Amino acid sequence: MADGRGLDKLRAMMPTISVGINAADMMRLGTELSLLEQAEVGLVHFDVMDACFTPMMTVGPPFIKALKTPLLKDVHLMIEEPLEKVEAYVDAGADLITVHAESSTHIHRVFQKLGEMKNANDASRGVMRGVALNPGTPLAVLDPLLDEVELIMLLGINPGWGGQSFIASTFSRIAELKKMIAAQGREPLVCVDGGITRENIGDIAGAGVDLVVTGSAVFDGKDSVGNARSMLETLGAVDA
Repeated sequence: MADGRGLDKLRAMMPTISVGINAADMMRLGTELSLLEQAEVGLVHFDVMDACFTPMMTVGPPFIKALKTPLLKDVHLMIEEPLEKVEAYVDAGADLITVHAESSTHIHRVFQKLGEMKNANDASRGVMRGVALNPGTPLAVLDPLLDEVELIMLLGINPGWGGQSFIASTFSRIAELKKMIAAQGREPLVCVDGGITRENIGDIAGAGVDLVVTGSAVFDGKDSVGNARSMLETLGAVDA
């Protein structure tokens, strides 16, 4: 189980957004990160794809390590068989690593390994662990994993590329997940990722999630600070 201090820090931010840096202007990453800090965003999200689990390939550990920021590094691994790869992402400074339940034959081993690792940003604490589910994966696969994770991520799109529309059935999946968690007396954070816009974040907020992952809705090339602040206000994370 991850050290409580990191999880307490994350819980204190809830509800909030984690902003996908993949949608930023790659030629201005330092500036883009500064804008997120200015907007009082607490997490920066990295979408890691390997062109096997997903059709696209994106970034890896060197990119994540190179970005210097006080924001929590939220790393979403959309890669096949992550067991032997997670150490590189921990070394790169990941504070939270989310892996897909569908990505590994022996998913418990991945979480057990992460649970034994130290955070590269603070050697006295661990790495928070998340499990992600694709839209077509039954929630029942979470039953044996609830003791191993601090966060559950439901995808609102099928992973692979941005710009997809949010799948409406995700709302009923959120409600079902929250009932499952309550029935088992667990308290993992509930996260939604994919298809989140400034237009639908109000509906997402109404579903009662803790963390919302968004990218292009913030980095639209016009007003990143204003976009992020607006989304945080809609979630109730900051005063309007």
